[in-house]
Amino acid sequence: MASGSNIDRGAVFTRPEVVEFMLDLVGYTDDRPLYEFRILEPCFGAGAFLLPIARRLLAAWRSAGADESALAGAVRAIELDAASFDETRSRLLEPIVKEGFASEAAAKLVDAWLCRGDFLSVEIAGAFDFAIGNPPYVRQERLSATQIAAYRRRYRTIYDRADLYIPFFERSLSLLSNSGKLGFICANRWMKNRYGQPLREFIAADFHLETYVDMDGVQAFENEVDAYPAITVIGRKSADSRATRLAQYVDLDRTTLTNLARTLQAEALPKQLTWISERENIASGSQPWLFDAADRVALVRRLEAQFPTLEAAGCKVGIGVATGADKHFIGNYQALDVEFDRKLPLAMTRDIVSGEVHWRGKGVLNPFADSGRLVDLAHYPKLQRYLEARREPIAKRHCAKKNPARWYRTIDRIWPQLATTPKLLIPDIKGEANVVYERGELYPHHNLYYVTSECWELRALQAVLRSAIARLFVETYSTKMRGGYLRFQAQYLRRICVPDWETVSAELRRELREAAIEKDIARGDRAAHELYQLSKSDSLFFNRGSTGTQP
Repeated sequence: MASGSNIDRGAVFTRPEVVEFMLDLVGYTDDRPLYEFRILEPCFGAGAFLLPIARRLLAAWRSAGADESALAGAVRAIELDAASFDETRSRLLEPIVKEGFASEAAAKLVDAWLCRGDFLSVEIAGAFDFAIGNPPYVRQERLSATQIAAYRRRYRTIYDRADLYIPFFERSLSLLSNSGKLGFICANRWMKNRYGQPLREFIAADFHLETYVDMDGVQAFENEVDAYPAITVIGRKSADSRATRLAQYVDLDRTTLTNLARTLQAEALPKQLTWISERENIASGSQPWLFDAADRVALVRRLEAQFPTLEAAGCKVGIGVATGADKHFIGNYQALDVEFDRKLPLAMTRDIVSGEVHWRGKGVLNPFADSGRLVDLAHYPKLQRYLEARREPIAKRHCAKKNPARWYRTIDRIWPQLATTPKLLIPDIKGEANVVYERGELYPHHNLYYVTSECWELRALQAVLRSAIARLFVETYSTKMRGGYLRFQAQYLRRICVPDWETVSAELRRELREAAIEKDIARGDRAAHELYQLSKSDSLFFNRGSTGTQP
């Protein structure tokens, strides 16, 4: 991971009050002999965590009147970026010199604490009583093939398209002492999505999620991020590990945060605080971590046991085509100067914002035959001429570099039959499920997920997928984005359970169909409640807009 701008390096700086709260939460407080412990900061950046760590450590050391030599092994902090390393090192010297250290002694101490290098590959000796920080937000696509291959060999939690913070968790946890605690603030996507499975399994096997603080809607960082973060405190699993304590918090007042940390560390939780709770068995194998109210999770589990998943009920969930160069593969359908069978009318997110399809005339080049093989450009002179005129940018794509002979393929294979198949189209990020019926004339763009079925009638299924029950499934397994929006991705849509179509009565089929056609959400919800055989008490969960209530 080369040095560069903060954004390039995945540097997202944590607000000071959040840092202090996290140090309190893991128990790194200056009323303890901190010089007898070891603390790890895996990517110290501008020193958001490191400088408060030093202040607390020095205060504890001063109060105890301990020897200077006691401090040398108390901190291990790593940073890859040269500029950040040098700047933070200089800033760290100041409080140490103020404590009465000679300049040479202060520099020697700082150099004992700091290490310049890649946390995921440098040698680190010994175990740590604390690991704390904000691991970098770096996608695999920004790493070299050699680098990601080396990481994959070393870290078993790197799976699918995992962000770099995943192996930061793995290594930091592996370095904990038997009584050590890790406190990280990080995007919460990995707790539910596919690429987080190995890390969840890794934690469930040998560690215990002690505390989870949901920062939904809180500006915890100096700059904005798309996904909401969460604070997790994780320790080694032991016989006396208590239930996970959950809190949702929105107030960044320092005094209030101090009190919250004390409450979460107390022997017993105050019963009157409804926004703090305890939950058993949050971490179970590789299963998603579900933090919704216990009775809500129990309802989802019951529906999962009673009904098959969407795909098990005969439906298919997929995503539209990614080209890697939309500017060159997509254009006005009529104006695309290629053979008629080498282009397809394209459905894009803006075509369905109204809840119905209003095609704006876009089209996508199709370099694939019906068999799924790339066509021979020699047989399509117009397509060949069009692509050759744009060869340079198209050939620069990652998929083209991997296989230069297939430079003109789209990232995703195009199956022309999908365009003529009736389907439901669902945008990726929405506050509510915008499920739109498309009668079989358009091919979906990659910002759209689609559902097809040879079993379920699509209009009836449309009403079900628009219902509060379907939203409950997605909301349970999805992570919220900035603005409170849910991601209606394939991995979450596949979690939705529905009855087999043949078990649905003719009357209920008609109700669902008509509710979809008339866009009557309330009528669709009532029909869905009957479809899932919900009781009156079950229905209390589905006051529209309230299914996301946190404990």
